[in-house]
Amino acid sequence: MMSERGRISRSAGDLRPFPLKLIRWIKRFSFILSVVAVNACTQEPGAPAGGVYNLLVGTYTGGGSEGIYIYRFDSSTGSVTSVSSAKAENPSYLVTSRDGRFVYAVNELPGDSGPASRRGSISAFGFDAGTGTLTFLNRVSAEGNDPCYLSLSPDGKYLVSANYSVAADPGGSFSVFPLAADGRVGAAVQTVRHQGRGPVRGRQDSAHVHSAVFSPDGRSLFVQDLGADRIFEYRYAPDGDRRIFTPADPRDVPTTPGSGPRHLVFSIDGRFAYVTNELDASVGVYRYRDGRLTPIETVSMSEPGFKGKVGAAAIHLSPDGRFLYASNRGDANEIVIYAVDADNGRLTLIGRQPSLGRTPREFLIDPSGRWLIAGNQDSDSVVVFRRDVATGKLDPDATTVPVGKPVDFKLVPVR
Repeated sequence: MMSERGRISRSAGDLRPFPLKLIRWIKRFSFILSVVAVNACTQEPGAPAGGVYNLLVGTYTGGGSEGIYIYRFDSSTGSVTSVSSAKAENPSYLVTSRDGRFVYAVNELPGDSGPASRRGSISAFGFDAGTGTLTFLNRVSAEGNDPCYLSLSPDGKYLVSANYSVAADPGGSFSVFPLAADGRVGAAVQTVRHQGRGPVRGRQDSAHVHSAVFSPDGRSLFVQDLGADRIFEYRYAPDGDRRIFTPADPRDVPTTPGSGPRHLVFSIDGRFAYVTNELDASVGVYRYRDGRLTPIETVSMSEPGFKGKVGAAAIHLSPDGRFLYASNRGDANEIVIYAVDADNGRLTLIGRQPSLGRTPREFLIDPSGRWLIAGNQDSDSVVVFRRDVATGKLDPDATTVPVGKPVDFKLVPVR
């Protein structure tokens, strides 16, 4: 039984202040709990530490691919078995609802050679996790060109698309779509267009929005603009009147000129953020506090003396947050592996794993942490690497599955 001296509860009449250290600890613990709650919502639905999953693969269509492909993935063995497919135009990025009943896909159009007047779109599907089949629900305009990324708001009310826009007109933007109870996506209720450019001719002649990621507390949206060399921040007001997102003050965080910020991921505890910079193949490390990002360091993804083409793409943390992985395309064609310092967020390079193909783009690490699944867009292959949970390294003796132009992956538990 705890002694009276050891108790920290107080009577209503005791107005003595709590020790400062205890107050700070309580605040920190409360913040971590809120981050864990949001992260639990933003992970794949019902993500247990093992089991059998539906592996959804988004692709670029044409050249042998028809749309979205569904496989059974067994996390105890790493085996992948074909189940079904659904036709869709360039479903290059996918997101699932929290309960796994619905799947949303970009239709990345018009692309490099299409007319700038043509807008991309967003498609909604019903998903049967038991049979692994998709049923088309509806499709709406993205209100921008070349949508390439989707985020689901923490409350599940809205879907946000990042519209890259190859063409300078209309330029990069992000759009906001309400979601109905039956899974259908509504017409955009807000579109925010960016302005800006960077020093890399041909790639930064105008704004190019590449991703939009919610903050750990769900109150802000961070938008990575490859063309403008900026990370823009917006405040989220779900009950707003057609202005669901409003610019923060200050509005943006500049990045190194010519770096081209692409994707962002927050650390498990929400104290740090990591950004892949596509054009110079680097990872930016930021401290996240009170709604703001503060630069800590930038590390190169390239080997010393490397002279070939580069193109940083996806970035993900291991489930325990101890290791960070980033894909590098161009002539590198590899997954770069870093150890994460939990105290200061800094990165230490621990290895490089060739992707066993050309143009690795997106990848995922399963909830058990034992497997990393990557897609090689230009060699039509999905590669399943065994991952060492203790060291973070990948086993080069991997399994390859033929898939036409794979570029994105999501897991939904089989029910």
